Amino acid sequence: MLGRKLLGHAGNFLSAVAQFRARKLNLIADSEIPRSANPLLQHAVDTYASETNKTASVFREFAQQDLVFRPHPKSSTVLDIMRHQLLSERRFFAEFLDSPEPQAAAVLPAEQTPGTYAGRLIELARPRIAWLARREDTWWLGKHAFFDVERQRIWIFWRRVLHSTHHRTQLTVYLRLLDKPVVSTYGPSADVTWKGADPTLAL
Repeated sequence: MLGRKLLGHAGNFLSAVAQFRARKLNLIADSEIPRSANPLLQHAVDTYASETNKTASVFREFAQQDLVFRPHPKSSTVLDIMRHQLLSERRFFAEFLDSPEPQAAAVLPAEQTPGTYAGRLIELARPRIAWLARREDTWWLGKHAFFDVERQRIWIFWRRVLHSTHHRTQLTVYLRLLDKPVVSTYGPSADVTWKGADPTLAL
């Protein structure tokens, strides 16, 4: 009984620490995420919030002088990828999912720094999360134009999540090439680990 109580207190403490960290870094806290109209789609809302936080955390690892870095003359710069992330995500939600979005000209931050891009990413995502949570099954399963084809909105949504993950992965490679710490995303990295972390490197 005492052990269960202690575990409960420890869990509450860790949750409080996570909420404090989210507020300090202006990330999306678990307490901000609304319940989905369909409980079976709660994971979609939760995942979008989590993926946005991960991407913002990667943005913040860059210094101002890193924005012009590119690993090859044909590669995008760090700034190119950050700009594309904000603009393309806005396009997906506005054109393919019909969510209320700001005009494209108002998407990018006035000050071009890694911190302002991370903050703007979070700022744009917050109303989308609330909007996604209110969507009914017929909306998710309904079809919408996607470039030159038609796809279900739930397909378009997950395509957007994967697209963002692709660009975040580009930036984590850039961090390594710049000899900067790579933050944890789905598990430990060479720079961030914890007791019990298991990267599954052996049989």
